[in-house]
Amino acid sequence: MNMNSKKSNLMSVLVITNDSTVFLKKGLTSAFEMFGGRAEEVKKLVARLDLAEKDGKKMCDVSFGVISSRFGFVPGNYVITNYEDVMSTKEDYLRVQKEKDYLGQLNQISKYFDKIIICVPKDMFAMMLEDNTFQDGKVIAVTNLSFEEECKRRGWTYFERKGARLGNENAEKIYRMIQKAV
Repeated sequence: MNMNSKKSNLMSVLVITNDSTVFLKKGLTSAFEMFGGRAEEVKKLVARLDLAEKDGKKMCDVSFGVISSRFGFVPGNYVITNYEDVMSTKEDYLRVQKEKDYLGQLNQISKYFDKIIICVPKDMFAMMLEDNTFQDGKVIAVTNLSFEEECKRRGWTYFERKGARLGNENAEKIYRMIQKAV
């Protein structure tokens, strides 16, 4: 079986964010259902893309992933548990990278997607650039203004971070961009 071949003609989209200090559940639940707070606006975009139709057909196949302090990168449908220490500084991001290699995980999994939407803090995004985690041309980056030129140089779509992680205006623009591309 060729792992590089797609099983669907739908555009495949991966949406990536990091964990939040707001845990919506106690005990075991999916990574998608676990996080509230700043992750909510990203989850709303994921839900909207997942339900979207164009010309009476599903518009895209969307997946969601969280870079978590305890587990590294986890797909949204993986079951996790809440935890106490949530990374919030560059040192935390570096420590979790050293322990869990989330950049290596993202590099591997992102190869199977047509578009990758990234909504992470500035210092984590800088690590992704330095690591060359993602392929040129596939990324829609919602990040700090200081990365605009580098994103363009890589052939990525850039949006300045608004709101907690994404912002309603950016979410709408990204939705329209995916809609137009399919």
